[in-house]
This record gives sequence, structure tokens and C-alpha cells, in this order.
Amino acid sequence: MKKIVITAVMLMFAASSAMAFGTSKFKDEVEKEIGAVKLTREVERGGYGLITTAELSELIKSGQDVLIIDTMPYDASYKKAHVPKAEQFLFPIPDMAEWDMDETEGKSQEDYRKLLGPDKDKKIVVYCGFVKCTRSHNGALWAKKIGYKNVYRYPGGIYAWKGAGNEVEAVQ
Repeated sequence: MKKIVITAVMLMFAASSAMAFGTSKFKDEVEKEIGAVKLTREVERGGYGLITTAELSELIKSGQDVLIIDTMPYDASYKKAHVPKAEQFLFPIPDMAEWDMDETEGKSQEDYRKLLGPDKDKKIVVYCGFVKCTRSHNGALWAKKIGYKNVYRYPGGIYAWKGAGNEVEAVQ
């Protein structure tokens, strides 16, 4: 009888633990879904493509002519670590439907055009820190609005780049 009670208690513990883990797993999936739908809607609004860490790595290794833009703050991020050959141009986090950055700080639309260059067909890859960061959305969106045709957002950003074991550059 004692053995049956102990076995029943162990089974109840195992079941409640499984339910607790299962609940967490299901809640995690809701968070993933929210993030995936948010990213998809940003891409739809922006009209740009997406590129993965592996694809960006291969693109860089191939030697193709590509402009990579890091949209993170210079001192807090870009200076410390960025994707090799990336140029820096800071964008804000909130959706930027209108160009409302202060032109006195060197963040005019004309400054962005100069960075992007005259070739409207050039491949442009824009990134920020991580998937939830929307700086890269703003950078890619504005490249498209200005008239560039071959624009990609690298949503994994510098976190995914480092997470994949890729080398980074820093400003000395």
C-alpha cells in the first residue's frame, strides 16, 4: 500500500511538472508568434527583403558589391562591434513614417542618400541589434522610400552575427 501511494505521488509530481513546463512552452510560442507577425508586418510595410545570418556571411565571403549599414548608436554599439565593412547611420527605434531626425546632427535624408550612393540597384543590407529592434526596419524602409530597389533587412543583427561565431570589426 505504501508503495502504491509513493508511486501515485511521484506520478502526480511528474504530471504537474510536465504541465508547468508545457505551459511555459506554450507561452513561449505565443511570444514567438507575436515577434514573427510583427516582423512580417514591418517587411510588408517596408517592401524590402530579408536576409539571414548565413546568407549575409556568404554574401560577404563572395566579394559581391554590397553596402551594409549598421543603424545602432556609434559609441554604444558600432564602435565596439559591427559586421565587417558595415557603415554606421543611426536610426531611431520607433516607426519613422516621416523623416523627422534632426538635420543639424548629420542625420538628414540627403546624408542617407550620400551614404547609399547613386546606384539605385546596389544591394543594401540594413541591420541593428536583434530581431525585435526596429532601427533596421527604419533604415530599410527609408532606403526603399528614397528609391533603392535591392534592399534587405538583416533582422538577427549583431547579436545573431556574434551568436553564429562570425568575426566582428571594432573602431580603434
